[in-house]
Amino acid sequence: MDDLLKAIKAAKDVKDDIPSQIEEGLYLGSVEAANNKTLLKSLNITHVLTVASSIPPPYPNDFTYKTLDVHDRGDVNIARFFDDCFSYITEAKRTGSVLVHCFAGRSRSATIVVAYLMKTHGMSSSKALKLVKSKRGVVAPNAGFVLQLQSYEKSLPGSWWQLTFGSWLKGSG
Repeated sequence: MDDLLKAIKAAKDVKDDIPSQIEEGLYLGSVEAANNKTLLKSLNITHVLTVASSIPPPYPNDFTYKTLDVHDRGDVNIARFFDDCFSYITEAKRTGSVLVHCFAGRSRSATIVVAYLMKTHGMSSSKALKLVKSKRGVVAPNAGFVLQLQSYEKSLPGSWWQLTFGSWLKGSG
């Protein structure tokens, strides 16, 4: 409980109400950024993807929301949400922009954004994570999420892993 109180106090001491643009139409941020209605509107954000538990949509009449109940723990299977999130992000980018956020914009939402870049741009997990960190310096997925990103990389067509071991894994090697 002390760690939670320290985290809340630390979060209050740092102003983080501006989302980071990762690419055209895709932003990553904190719950504070998700509550910055004026700025979200000015960035043409039409959709908000909340990857956290117990954070209700603050402006349900102004934005389209998707909320996933995900805890920031290494034992949580965040990869099971990837495809659903990718569909939502892709749809949102057709008509506007999307903000992906969790509480601090460091772990859960960052993991979703990294996986999205891996899938849509054929990036490795390390390259996608490096790109996202370059746009939002506080990004730090928990160790369990990093392992899931590395595992996800191996499943993507065209990845080094698939090209090297794919036929062998299918039994023809």
